[in-house]
Amino acid sequence: MAEKDPYRSGMVAVVGRPNAGKSTLMNALVGSKISIVTAKPQTTRHAIMGILTEDNAQAIFVDTPGLHKAEGKLINRAMNRAATSSLEGADLILFLVDARGWNDDDEDIVQRIADSKIPCILLLNKIDFLKNKEALFPLLEASAAKHDFVEIVPMSALKNQNLDLVRKLVFEHLPAGPQLFPDDMQTDRGLGFRVGEVLREKLMEGLHKEVPYGLGVEINVLEAPEAGDPEGQYSVDAIIWVDRDSHKGIVVGKGGERLKAIGRAARLELNKTFGQRFHLQTRVKVKSNWADSAQALRQLGYDEH
Repeated sequence: MAEKDPYRSGMVAVVGRPNAGKSTLMNALVGSKISIVTAKPQTTRHAIMGILTEDNAQAIFVDTPGLHKAEGKLINRAMNRAATSSLEGADLILFLVDARGWNDDDEDIVQRIADSKIPCILLLNKIDFLKNKEALFPLLEASAAKHDFVEIVPMSALKNQNLDLVRKLVFEHLPAGPQLFPDDMQTDRGLGFRVGEVLREKLMEGLHKEVPYGLGVEINVLEAPEAGDPEGQYSVDAIIWVDRDSHKGIVVGKGGERLKAIGRAARLELNKTFGQRFHLQTRVKVKSNWADSAQALRQLGYDEH
């Protein structure tokens, strides 16, 4: 009688430079919107778990802020810490590099990976952007010379290219171990955090230039509908923090129209993501230079140490 394969489980750190596609990848692997996604770099500010459970294995992906060299403000240092700390205790690393080429941030990250001694799968993401697929061959050769990766996979998280292969390889490289989370659990983050992130996503999409990077979202009130009420809805009161008086007017817009449009987009996204109706009330307040304030970062859920 054939011996049954052992159950496999473990932590998988998803790392890469800003805008490498980490959140898109984790959402695609887990099959649900766990991390917010925008076209703007550094959208992800916290380490967020996405949990994929199959019959004989469980992978706990940790989506991380993009690792970057510039650490001007406390928030940037907190984001880099969140990304770096995800490597501690990881059983496997997924390292995303844009298939259009490596840059200095990638080189810095691969050195951190080498220092960690953790097995790493290199994912050459965004191959859908390559007009000439033959350009992959020299990139594959050059990438293989940079580190002893356990696997190198060209793929596209956005277009679902080679995602099944990535899942298969992840499970193959996880150690034998018990299931760590319940079958129906997809993330470690609570509803309040996820609601705030959806609102921040819509703010980043609806605003331009430097304004989105000076934004923070705090969920002041989150009330669930009464049990058994099929028409019930969640009631949310959110505070949008900006770091300059001039930005408040930009976020609100003429006659409050921009904020209304952003709130409407966030509400529709919440309804879709959670399959539940939401009533969303938003206010904009100024907290000067909050991104460089330890107290403000604590208030917004960041570890500033």
